[in-house]
Amino acid sequence: MPLSYPQPSLPPLRPNPRTPARPPASPATSSACEDTPTLTVFDTAYDHGNGSAVLILPGGAYLGLAANHEGRQVADWFTARGIRAFVLSYRLSSNGYLLPVPLIDARRAVQTIRARARDYKIDPNRIAIIGFSAGGHLAALTATQPVPGKPDAEDPVERVSSRPDYLILGYPWIGAISPDTSHLSYCKLFNVMDKCEALRAAYSPDLYVTRQTPPTFWFHTTNDETVPVEQGLRFYEAAIKAGVPIEAHIFADGPHGVGLGRGSATLDQWPTLLESWLRAQGLLEPAQSATGAR
Repeated sequence: MPLSYPQPSLPPLRPNPRTPARPPASPATSSACEDTPTLTVFDTAYDHGNGSAVLILPGGAYLGLAANHEGRQVADWFTARGIRAFVLSYRLSSNGYLLPVPLIDARRAVQTIRARARDYKIDPNRIAIIGFSAGGHLAALTATQPVPGKPDAEDPVERVSSRPDYLILGYPWIGAISPDTSHLSYCKLFNVMDKCEALRAAYSPDLYVTRQTPPTFWFHTTNDETVPVEQGLRFYEAAIKAGVPIEAHIFADGPHGVGLGRGSATLDQWPTLLESWLRAQGLLEPAQSATGAR
């Protein structure tokens, strides 16, 4: 379903030099797929949900979306465990939607799920967010830079908070906004090197970790050549310093973009570790209440 906004949302901050210039578009005015963020809802088997929900953000360097192995397959994994899943197709910087537009979409997605908790038969206080690579960067931003609910807002979606209750990161591109081009750099990809320092200060999630950051699960590989593990370690260290409960799993070997493991004898273990973490958080047990929204 398309994400609805009460008014036209922010246009691209700057046209992408790789694509032809076109008038700014918003979900309220455009019918083009690339201009319309959407949520795809995955029901649990036989509608036997446990009241938990997860928002899934596929990666793709803000150039595209790895919608299969970091989207649909992940949704199927969660729904098999009783967790209703939502995959977000957020607007991409490759189509001219530079940050914060993807962040606006992710916040709105969390608010939509929470505001419609009764419809989805979920507990509004049991919403997790998981992101991979660029989706991990976006998930971490969503968790560390939420907007509070406005109880008197005309739009019911805006009455609830965009803060997810739990955060799950798969090889997250935490250091996406960096002038260092020896590794993958958002600034270089989208020709915004002149604005890079300002963007880095505004959209580096490790700089915004506080005690209110949700409990976190993180996994990475030591020899990830696309997103160095040191980037995830920065977020881990910030969480420890802030007193945020965080569980980390760093595997010695494995490429970037493995999704649920892709048949690796070693990396196929990380979803099992995640399942144990979810159980420890109480997210696999039936919720006491799945009505109302905060």
